[in-house]
Amino acid sequence: MKSISNPARVPLGLLMLAVSAVAASPAPAQPYPSRPIRLIVAFAPGGSVDLVSRLVAQKAGEALGQQIVIDNRPGAGGRLSAEIAARATPDGYTLHITSASLVVNAAIYRDLPYHPVKDFTPVTLLASTQNALAATLALPVTSVPDLIALAKKQPGKINYGSTGVGTSGHLTMEMFRSKAGIELVHVPYKAIGQTYTDLFSGRVSLFFPTLPGALPHFRLGKMRLLAVSGAKRSPALPDVPTVAEAALPGFEASTWYPILAPAGAPKAVVNALNRSFVAALNAPEIRKRLDEMGVEPVGSTPAQLAAHIKAELPKWAEVVRISGVRAD
Repeated sequence: MKSISNPARVPLGLLMLAVSAVAASPAPAQPYPSRPIRLIVAFAPGGSVDLVSRLVAQKAGEALGQQIVIDNRPGAGGRLSAEIAARATPDGYTLHITSASLVVNAAIYRDLPYHPVKDFTPVTLLASTQNALAATLALPVTSVPDLIALAKKQPGKINYGSTGVGTSGHLTMEMFRSKAGIELVHVPYKAIGQTYTDLFSGRVSLFFPTLPGALPHFRLGKMRLLAVSGAKRSPALPDVPTVAEAALPGFEASTWYPILAPAGAPKAVVNALNRSFVAALNAPEIRKRLDEMGVEPVGSTPAQLAAHIKAELPKWAEVVRISGVRAD
């Protein structure tokens, strides 16, 4: 019987080449994110940055379909965490949340191991808040004019605590001291908890914490709030005046919470992260909680955050120059 040839038969050499080509093809990229994301927090648990981070990260993780794990790396006024984040792999699995200390440190320290613009990719300006001028109950003042008058009668006798050189509480108090024309003694602490403990006991007389950290203690009657630092009163403290209206016209200071990725993070990844954090901020329960904490949600685009950082650099450099703050 005459055999019938198979027209579909492929020569063995060509078949082996085809198999080799398939084996050499790159595997399809995994959809982002495929594993938990680390969010490096610049300050210790219990501070305003930490409180806001934990609140928003959980909701943003739900939007992404992956957990966002909080990794507190306090120390050196935010410089330690920034260095760790700047050196991380720019794959979207390591993020950094800090405060205005990102630009303040650039004005104070000349030998930073990172650059606040060149070494980070902006994701979103998450939120902003004011500082509150807190006084120990042992200090015989009930208003900003009272405080200024007492400080002028006792130059260099009243001290204030902060969580370190370059933090918002430090710089805001230095702005206040300079504009009021008074002498105050700075007592820097390594942790916010000890700062509050010494304020309550009277070991330090003043503190300029952010509202999220200050409000719970104020509501328990542990300290007195004389004023807030912003341009307008906080909805969380409608009866507490601004420093500007109380005594020092033009005084205004606020802190803000940027979320950053290491420089070189893929644009698609950054956009996905931005959408998740903005979605979290738009959730009614998150907005309600932020309002109660005295925090204003922002949720900027990456480009808006980049512009904000560049604008804040010269502003805080001038504040540092005028206040005379120097690295310890």
